[in-house]
Amino acid sequence: METNCSERLDAALAAHRSGDLRRAEQLYQIILACNNRHFDALHLLGVINAQRGDFGKAVALINEALQIRPNDQEAIYNLGNALLSLNRPLEALKCFDRVVAIVPTHADAHSSRGNALSELDRLEEALESCDKAVEIHPGHAIAHNNRGNLLRNLNRPGEALDAFETALAVNPNYADAVNNRGCVLQDMGRLEEAADCFDKALKIRPDYFEAHNNKGNVAQEIYHFEEALACYDRALRICPAYSVAHNNRGNVLRRLGRYEEALASFDRAIKLEPDNPDALFNRAGTYQDVGLLDNAIADFERSLDRDNDNWRTRGMCYAAKRHACDWRNYEEDTSLILSETRRHGACVPPWVFLAMSNSPSDQFECVRNWQRDKYPISNSPLWKGERYNHDRIRVAYVSADFHEHPMAWLMTALFEQHDRSKFEIIALSFDRAKNNPIRDRLVNAFDHFLDVYQKSPREIAELIRDMEIDIAIDRKGYTHNCRPEIFALRPAPIQVNYLAYPGTMGSEYIDYIIADRFVIPPEHRQYYSEAVVYLPESYQPNDSQRFISESIPDRAEVGLPERGFVFACFNNSYKIVPPMFDIWMRLLAEVEDSVLWLLEANAAASRNLRQEAESRGIAPERLIFAKFLPHHEHLARLRLADLFLDTLPFNAHTTTSDALWAGLPVLTCLGNTFAGRVAGGLLNAVGLPELITYSLDDYTETALNLARDSDRLTELRSRLARNRLTHPLFDTDRYRRSLETAYETMWSRYQRGERPACLSVSIDQGDTRPG
Repeated sequence: METNCSERLDAALAAHRSGDLRRAEQLYQIILACNNRHFDALHLLGVINAQRGDFGKAVALINEALQIRPNDQEAIYNLGNALLSLNRPLEALKCFDRVVAIVPTHADAHSSRGNALSELDRLEEALESCDKAVEIHPGHAIAHNNRGNLLRNLNRPGEALDAFETALAVNPNYADAVNNRGCVLQDMGRLEEAADCFDKALKIRPDYFEAHNNKGNVAQEIYHFEEALACYDRALRICPAYSVAHNNRGNVLRRLGRYEEALASFDRAIKLEPDNPDALFNRAGTYQDVGLLDNAIADFERSLDRDNDNWRTRGMCYAAKRHACDWRNYEEDTSLILSETRRHGACVPPWVFLAMSNSPSDQFECVRNWQRDKYPISNSPLWKGERYNHDRIRVAYVSADFHEHPMAWLMTALFEQHDRSKFEIIALSFDRAKNNPIRDRLVNAFDHFLDVYQKSPREIAELIRDMEIDIAIDRKGYTHNCRPEIFALRPAPIQVNYLAYPGTMGSEYIDYIIADRFVIPPEHRQYYSEAVVYLPESYQPNDSQRFISESIPDRAEVGLPERGFVFACFNNSYKIVPPMFDIWMRLLAEVEDSVLWLLEANAAASRNLRQEAESRGIAPERLIFAKFLPHHEHLARLRLADLFLDTLPFNAHTTTSDALWAGLPVLTCLGNTFAGRVAGGLLNAVGLPELITYSLDDYTETALNLARDSDRLTELRSRLARNRLTHPLFDTDRYRRSLETAYETMWSRYQRGERPACLSVSIDQGDTRPG
């Protein structure tokens, strides 16, 4: 019997070594049928199950073997690796500690011990274990590879590359080391080299699904979205249960605007890995994209439960709740983010912060944190200090908003009217917009309209450099779909923050910000990293040819009552905060038969605002929600309202101009930040400064007086009707001349080798002055 077992064991070992796992398993099972306490058969059958990925069964079999021979170093070592694969690193560490206690020179155990310590986030100890492994066995390629991974996690990329190269010197066909080297190169921004590594890893091992995934990540990073999708699909054909690839696939589908497919991919990732905070975060963002805010908030909160210190997630959860007007824990959430930003530089998206803070100092701190973390300046600027000497100043507007968007409504006429004898005007468009009338008009407004949607930030920056652009305008800032990385590469000698983000970019690579003395008073310059360029009346352009539909609906058509005062606010829902809503509800209580007309931003916001009204004693039906309409129809319906009520700390911007252009007076309360002072600046520029209030009490009293004094309101409307045609706010050509004067002054300073400096444009004198 023993002879037969011995012969069968020899045969099983031979089959196992040759890779014939099926034959080896059969022989081990035959041995166990004869002797169910055969140590080698139990142990090695466990190893086969580990090789097949059934780590739970592997652990059970190896533990059974260790009951027979408790101190067998190889069995303990293999048990540790199986436990590590089951994400049980603490138990695995105990196994590896036992092995090295028995055999201190067991290099494999020291290496695997490093992996367990790494999973426990004890990275320095893990590195010491890998160092010990290579000290014992300098040619231990796996230990060098593991060491490289640790050095990468410790943010020591140069040393990590050295470790991977040492592993590859030992074994040039070590696919894991090639792949991991590619990951470090990707971290360093050396994307072409990274892609080459992943290709090489796949040549060595064509079924290496992690390398397919990593190649997809590089393609996604350089905006080659269809290629990225194909890579993730290849990874998933090889390993359908690879949750990482499902998550990454969801991300690229989201960026392609294929939201239903993206949600399906995130669903699969979360089903496979329910506690993955990244997949939950990404699905939440996609739910937000399609307006399912309740779902988005639930996923953001689940993600925070699993990763409570992730401030980006906390900020995005806060933003989703603001969009939904979900004011649960409003004071607590706001206070927490504000205090953490002040104390620790918590990194939340700047756009979120605009609606929570009325402090220019806090906003500056938030932006600087975000910029340093997400968009640091390149160590290799593309523009090297050359002086360009073109016949015309080359100005490039870089944006994703060349379509039906507030930017287009404000700026199209400006683009059309630029002085082509002095300026060559270029658009670099990285949106997914389809053709429509405003897009067609925009394309025709430029000397060159370049669609760069599928180009990476580096490719766009290189294009700006190759075209020798004199002045590059960042028309996205930190708003949706922004790409500040373009400007971090410094592709142009003059780089300008203009109109998109109402505040500082907080970076040394943006030279100027376009403003006026109302939105950035001189005493606030300390909160801006850019030199401030003061235009004479308003920083905001307007299209004086914007069409308003001649067909004005009656009240019943838009859901308004036939009689009664109509307060209106068509701001985005995230700008509505409890203190302002309290005031609006007091106004409804004071003004009989009045209603509040709001934009129906999303179903959750409408539901929550009606509930908030009811909790304040106001019948929910007194809140009327307006559907989205084509812009010219929206402007026409604004004429049905009596008074537009602005928000604080984030004012109406384009929405203020819309209302004023349509003839609707706007009441604002002046804030302390750029975002909270815009409406006041626009009212000043249209000659209605009395509609600027300086406290919420004054705001409330003025709104109440206007609702009760029809003669005064009629006079304001009549004056607005006159002023919109005579005052600077809607004088596109006057604005164009002041902006071009600013551009010429920036360009002249650059030609003289002077640094950017604060400037004041005087349109009447056709010049600029310092300051």
